[in-house]
Amino acid sequence: MIIRKRLAAALGGALLVTLTGGLLPSAASADSGGTADRAAAKEPPKVELVLDVSGSMRARDIDGQSRMSAAKQAFNEVLDAVPEDVRLGIRTLGADYPGKDRKEGCKDTRQLYPVGELDRTEAKAAVATLVPTGWTPIGPALLGAADDLEGGDATRRIVLITDGEDTCAPLDPCEVAREIAAKGVGITIDTLGLVPNARMRAQLMCIAEATGGTYSSVQHKEELSERVGQLVDRAAEPVVTPVATQGGDRCADAPRLKAGLYADREAFGQHRWYRVDLLPGQELRASVSISVDRPVNRDHGVLLRASTLAGREIVRGESTGDGRTDVVSTGLRYPKADTGDSGDADDSGDSGPAAETVCLRVSNSFSAPASVRTSPGLPLELTIDITGGPRDAGDAAFLGLGHGWWLLGLLTLAGFAAGALWGWISRWRIAVWRSN
Repeated sequence: MIIRKRLAAALGGALLVTLTGGLLPSAASADSGGTADRAAAKEPPKVELVLDVSGSMRARDIDGQSRMSAAKQAFNEVLDAVPEDVRLGIRTLGADYPGKDRKEGCKDTRQLYPVGELDRTEAKAAVATLVPTGWTPIGPALLGAADDLEGGDATRRIVLITDGEDTCAPLDPCEVAREIAAKGVGITIDTLGLVPNARMRAQLMCIAEATGGTYSSVQHKEELSERVGQLVDRAAEPVVTPVATQGGDRCADAPRLKAGLYADREAFGQHRWYRVDLLPGQELRASVSISVDRPVNRDHGVLLRASTLAGREIVRGESTGDGRTDVVSTGLRYPKADTGDSGDADDSGDSGPAAETVCLRVSNSFSAPASVRTSPGLPLELTIDITGGPRDAGDAAFLGLGHGWWLLGLLTLAGFAAGALWGWISRWRIAVWRSN
C-alpha cells in the first residue's frame, strides 16, 4: 500500500512540475517585456482623477448603491492597480460647500491628493472621507486640474467622473477644455458620465473631443472600475496619434494601409474599403471602433470583413449594441500560412514572395432620429497590425491561441492520467475494504 501511495505522489509531482515548467517561460517573457516598456519612458506619466462630490451623488441608482459609494469602490480598485510608473493625483468638485450661495459653490474644488508617487493607503483614506455636498463646478475643476499637471513633458491626462452638468456657467466647461487644448500643453481630458441624460452627454462629449479624449457612459459599478482603470493604464502607454485616411467606395479604389492606427469617418449605413498587403508567413490583425458621438436609434452593429480581390470572404468580425454604449468595436485575425501560395500577387516586380491583397470592409447599421444630423459621419478608428504568421503549434500566433494548444493538450493528458490513477486507487481501496 505504501509503495502504491508513493507511486501516486510521484506521478502527481511529475505532472505538476511539467505544467509549471510550461508556464514559466511565458511569465518570464511578459516580465521582461514590461521592464523594457518602463525603461523606454523618459518621464513618468501624470494622471489626475477629478471626482464629482456634489449633492446629486447621493442618488441610489447604480446597482442598488449610491453613486458616491460606487465611485469610492471604483477608486479603491483603481488605486490598487495603478502602475508603479504613473504619478497620480485626485481632485474633487462640490465636496466642501453645502450652502446655496452660487458664487461660493462655484469655487468649491480642491486637490484631495497631490500628483506624485502614490501612497495607496493614504489616497484611499482621503477618498473614504468624501460625502456628497454641494454644486457642480466642472469648469473651475478642470482649470485646477490643468494647473496640478503643469510642467514637464510627460504624458498628462485628466479623468473627469461626474453625474451631472456644470452648474457654474457662464464658465462653460467645454470652452475651458478648448482653452486648455489651445495652450498646447498636451493635456488630454477623458470624461465618464454616471447615468447620463442627453444634455449631460453632449457636454461631456464636447469636453473630451476638445482635447482628443474619450467619453463613456457608465451605469454599473463594474463598468466604472474597468473604465477608470483603462484610462489610467493608457497614460502609461506611448501616445499614438491616428493617421487621417479616407476609405474607398470599393476595394479597387481603397487606400493601401500598413501597420498603424488610422482615423476616418463613416456615414450611417455606409461601407468603407481599405487594402492591406500580406506576405506568406504573416498574420493580419485588424480592429475597428466606431464612436457614437450623437443620439442614435437602438439596436445597431459594426462589421469588419476581410476578403480577396475577387470578393471571396476570408474572415469577419462583428459586434452589436443596443444604445447603451458609446463605442462599438470588433476585430479579426487572418494568418497566411507560409506554403508558397502567392494568392493575389501584386505588380511590383519584386523577386521575393508575392503579397496577397486583403480587402477590409467596414460596415455599420447605425440609424438616427430625424432630428439628428447625420453629417459628418461617425468617427472611426482602424488599427492594423502585421505579425509573424503560424508555422507550428508552438508559434505565438497559432490560431490565436499561442502556446494554448500545447497547454490544452498537456492538461487533457494530465486529466486522463489523474482520472485513471484515481480510479485504480479507488478500486484497490474497495477491494481491500471488502476483503477485510
